[in-house]
Amino acid sequence: MPKRLSDLEPVYVVGIGLHRYQPLSETSYVTLGLAAIREALDDAGIAWADVESTYVGTGLLGMAAGRPMLRHLGAYGKPLVHIENASASGSAAFRHACIEAAAGISDVVLAVGVDKPALVNRPKTGIQGLAEDAIVPFTHFALLTNEYAARHKVRPEDVALVALKNHRNGAANPYAQRQKERTLDEILSGKAISGTLTALQCCPVGEGAAAAIVANAAGLKRLGLDPKRAVRVAASAGQSERAGTGSSADARLTADTTAEALAEAQLAPAALDIVELHDAFTIEELHYVEAMGICPEGQAIHLLKDGAFNIGGRCAVSPSGGLIAMGHPIGPTGLGQIVEVTRQLRGEAGTRQHKGARNGLAHMVGLGAVCYVHVLSA
Repeated sequence: MPKRLSDLEPVYVVGIGLHRYQPLSETSYVTLGLAAIREALDDAGIAWADVESTYVGTGLLGMAAGRPMLRHLGAYGKPLVHIENASASGSAAFRHACIEAAAGISDVVLAVGVDKPALVNRPKTGIQGLAEDAIVPFTHFALLTNEYAARHKVRPEDVALVALKNHRNGAANPYAQRQKERTLDEILSGKAISGTLTALQCCPVGEGAAAAIVANAAGLKRLGLDPKRAVRVAASAGQSERAGTGSSADARLTADTTAEALAEAQLAPAALDIVELHDAFTIEELHYVEAMGICPEGQAIHLLKDGAFNIGGRCAVSPSGGLIAMGHPIGPTGLGQIVEVTRQLRGEAGTRQHKGARNGLAHMVGLGAVCYVHVLSA
């Protein structure tokens, strides 16, 4: 039977850092990444020389972007791996950092995600698609919005309540790209993107950086780190697409990957206090909380209206503001979720704190082809 992360040595998040997600600026990606890394080092109370290996997640920067960034911390000959996995690049970097620490190959490992907006050039397959110019992400999710509304007898406009919640959360997050609370009327009357989807129901793709330092028990002991601020990585699961799932591919992949992660963590969906998920479009939050088993199919809108997914509700969904308000700079996004979950489980989230949070989940999908789910426990 394949080994899971929990079959190896325990792994803990010991340091977290962010550079605010923001629109494209003159700031170099090197400056963005170094800000997040230095904040994570300060948070852990360790020096750069204590880090034994690094994984860099990027989606837009091209070949070997980490080398000219990390050299400003000091070249010290340790392993460096670059990972590109679409929106899940940061999540993949975090998973492999955890595996290396859990296996005891290294005791202290850094995962950092950094990116800047650019034209995304997908590799040419040499095979002509049927509708590549007609079916783009926002059209796909606008159609899913209409389908969900019709199937569950809710208004498409009700889906915008996801954005109402997440903009409210983002307004209280100093690292979020969108830091303004919005009314439902503002959200609905904004620039139309496709169907009933408006700009404020779609994530902004900006720039930024996020970093997490993980350590095993030997690393904790050797560096004298505070165990009270170390958050256990209880599970790590990754899967890729399967044939025959159609328009619900992302939700099916989410359901399977989440089930694997929760089984590894020995938790039921009801035990989750914090969930950070891939809400690039509002409809995704509804699809994914149902796919995760947090609520039955068709009930997400009703629970959303009742405040169940608010900070202070039954389960705080995207207390960071999610991709819709926190932003989606691609490479850092999955690691930014780890930062938020860690902050919440430590009780250090300030006005966004979900009281009594003990278990949190971070979820990212990469172009519908891959999915990563991590469960963290205090």
